[in-house]
Amino acid sequence: MLRDGYLTSDLRAAGEQAAQLEADGFDGAFTAETSHDPFLPIVAAAATTERMQLGTGIAVAFARNPMTTANTARDLNEFSEGRFILGLGSQIKPHITKRFSMPWSAPAARMKEFIEAMHAIWTTWDTGEPLRHKGEHYTHTLMTEFFDPGPAKHGRPDVYLAAVGPMMLKVCAEVSDGWLVHPFITPGYMEDEALPTLHAAIDAAGRQRGDVSVSLPVFVVSGDTEAEVAKRDATIRQQIGFYGSTPAYAKVLEHHGWGDAHTELNSLTKQGRWGELASVVDDEILRTFAVVAEPDDVPAEIDRRYGHLADRISVYADTPG
Repeated sequence: MLRDGYLTSDLRAAGEQAAQLEADGFDGAFTAETSHDPFLPIVAAAATTERMQLGTGIAVAFARNPMTTANTARDLNEFSEGRFILGLGSQIKPHITKRFSMPWSAPAARMKEFIEAMHAIWTTWDTGEPLRHKGEHYTHTLMTEFFDPGPAKHGRPDVYLAAVGPMMLKVCAEVSDGWLVHPFITPGYMEDEALPTLHAAIDAAGRQRGDVSVSLPVFVVSGDTEAEVAKRDATIRQQIGFYGSTPAYAKVLEHHGWGDAHTELNSLTKQGRWGELASVVDDEILRTFAVVAEPDDVPAEIDRRYGHLADRISVYADTPG
């Protein structure tokens, strides 16, 4: 299992932090697109590391277009000498239409075409073939010499995709190199629902299961003092409650017979009672979603719960860095 960390969005600190992660033995480091750009810290990190993979987890695909994203990913992969992973996610409709002022439609079909369009663009740059991607959502048919960077020295970046539902998991199986698992997931749901769906789609696409890496962030409650544990416990319960209030994620709770918890959480959010979400997450729910252990026992517990399910593991960071 590969071990990944998170990069800070502070551009002044990202390089030094990445170098420390690499020295500590991490295999990769990922950024997140929340209140800062997800790509810029990768530049700082690539300049101070030699071995570690660097990726976005995630960049919002539908806030961009395939051409600009292909260009950025290509440049970062070249600068990092083949170590960049382009992790994409769809976000949800209100954010795409109201925050980014971009179009929204058929997210799974649009995402598949987005990735296919990038591959078509990279093929044109690498081979000189005419650019002829014509789709329902994206059309790219113009590439002149002035805008063509030419063949890549370090190949194409891997493309990982965040997926929750079966339709996006199918896209992940068909056109991506990795599945970025949502942190609101349990070992039981992965084994019984998500992974069988992913594997069936991989088989149907004529690919091998090893073609799609599984990258999983794990909730962890631990600490060196009672105060640290209590603080982390409260943070993780609140985060589980936040995710559990979302209808799209209700199926995970329902899988364990906790549909009523989703109903209660969703009701609290509609009343604006966000601070009460953690109170719905009892000890059983917490320990099903999170590793709760002494610091020295955390690695073994992560391996026991997830070692047979994931190829890459990271500790969920509510605050990147």
